[in-house]
This record gives sequence, structure tokens and C-alpha cells, in this order.
Amino acid sequence: MKPILDWSSYKDAGMGDAYADIPKKGEEFAKAVAVCINSRQCESKGKGVMCPSYRVTDNPLLSTGGRVRLLKAALNSGSGSLTDNPELDEAMALCLGCKGCKRECENSVDMAQIKIEYLAQCNAARDTPLRTRLFAHTPRWLHRMPWLSNLVILANRHRWLAWLGERLLGVTASRPLPVAAETPFTPPQMAEEKSEGMEVVLFIDTFSHHYVPEIAHAAIEVLEAGGCRVIVSSNEEPAEEPDRPLCCGRSYLAHGMVDEARAEARRTLERLLPHAEAGRTIVGLEPACLLAIRDDYLALGLGEAAEVVSRQAILFEEFIVRELKAKRFA
Repeated sequence: MKPILDWSSYKDAGMGDAYADIPKKGEEFAKAVAVCINSRQCESKGKGVMCPSYRVTDNPLLSTGGRVRLLKAALNSGSGSLTDNPELDEAMALCLGCKGCKRECENSVDMAQIKIEYLAQCNAARDTPLRTRLFAHTPRWLHRMPWLSNLVILANRHRWLAWLGERLLGVTASRPLPVAAETPFTPPQMAEEKSEGMEVVLFIDTFSHHYVPEIAHAAIEVLEAGGCRVIVSSNEEPAEEPDRPLCCGRSYLAHGMVDEARAEARRTLERLLPHAEAGRTIVGLEPACLLAIRDDYLALGLGEAAEVVSRQAILFEEFIVRELKAKRFA
């Protein structure tokens, strides 16, 4: 197989280690998989979150290490293909992409990013399912066709519609779907420039923009109360589709649609790069979106711009803790 993401950061991983057990096929991607040292730490239930699917099922194949074993077997097979193994399909489908393994694993196995490559390989080998395309394009649907929220409301009210959604799209009828806010996030007027106070850029993700705009407004209030001058990412229009809010591309990454994710990433980097180069911290509210900017953009082949922005990207909680420790946050 030829990897779709850029795995060059793993080019030296395991080299010279007779016990690394690097698969025969897969190039640098195979080395990223072989980072796992099979300590089975992911099959314990102590502190931390790794690995959620194993904690629920006690199935060792649904742990980070279990997925690694299945991936190695697939890459070592005659075809070296990842896309014709039902057992691997199930194991990867039940990976939450939470990046708990990257933080808690002794060797920082990034199964969330490995899953992106796996799904991209599946999309290249098979037709991308309707369900996948529907959820991946959610940010665009929310912007272009806000009336679709009415269908969600109807499905939540009428069981037969929910049942139909379950049959056609595999969306459970037993739980209500999230409903977009009546009014999406509206950027506040920029405050007059202060002579004092750190400038920070608040990245408004799709979820905060369309579903919980009150969280974005509350974050602005907290940051300003702490003495920061907040620049909202939505206040500046990107050259491409200026009327559409910025999107990190997480929904595309989560479904292995790498080309679409790369297009969103370029659009986002266009707006964030000048701020990063100016030394401003980029604060994110939704972990999956901020980590897309900080981690996953580095695998999309976007060059130095992705690295510069990554170094300045931080979660809201991390920013607050950092500034409190440094006694810069009032």
C-alpha cells in the first residue's frame, strides 16, 4: 500500500531495532504502527482514558495494542491491504479517535491518526458510503442548508422518521439527534485596541458556531475578564468562500476524506498563520478541532505553515492553566 498521509516524521522509527517488528508493507506508515511495544498498558483499567472501547468490552482486539496487532497482520499479508479484513474493520470502527493513546501510551501510539490513514485507504479502495459523505460534509450542510435542522427536529419528534434514519443511515433511533441553535454564533464587535493585555485568537469551531454559540461567547467573556484582547477567528474572512465560517476539517479527517480535509486546513491556515507568526496564541474550545490544527495538519503535507500554527495552538483549558501558573491571568 502507498500511504495517503505524510508519515515522514516516523522515517527513523524502529530503525536498527531487531525487535521493532516493522511490517513488510506500508513504508513510514508501517513504522508508525510498529511504534507500539506491546506492553499492553492499553488493556488496563487504571487512571486515564486509554482505551475506551476496551474498557467497555474487555475485548483485547479493541485496545490500542489489539488494533496494532491486526494492522500488522494485514500489512504483513500477501496483499498488504488494510481494506479486506472484517475483524480490522470492526476494531477500527470502534476506535473513538480520542488520542488518549498518544498521551498515555509509553510510546505515544497515535491510533487516531492511524485510523485516518486506514479510512482513507478504505475510501480509495471502495465507494465512499452515503452515510460517510453525509456526516463528513456536516459543516457545509449547516451553512448552506440550515433548513435541514427542521428535519432533525421532526426526526426527534416522530419515531417513524427516526426509524427511517436508522434503516437508511445507521443512526440510532433510540436517542435524539443534536439540534442546531436557532441563531448561530455572531462575532462581537472588536473591542478598541488596548495598550496592555495579551492578544489571543479564539478559534470558533463548527460545533461551537452552529450548536452551542453561548460557549463561544462565554469563552470571550472569560478571556477578556482575564485581561486578554480577544481576536475572534470568525471576524476575518478567508479569501475562499468568505461567507462560510472557518472549519478545521475534523469531520473530513474523522471519515478519511483527506483531500477535503486538506482543502479546509489550507483555508484555516490562511487566516491563522499571520497570527501565529505574530506570536499570538490560538485558543480552541473543541478538543477534536484544536487537535486537528495542532497534530493532524502536520500529516497533511501543508509545509511550514502547519508547523508554525501548530506551535501556537492550545486548548482553552490549557491556556487558562498556563496563564494562571505564570500569574498573567487576572
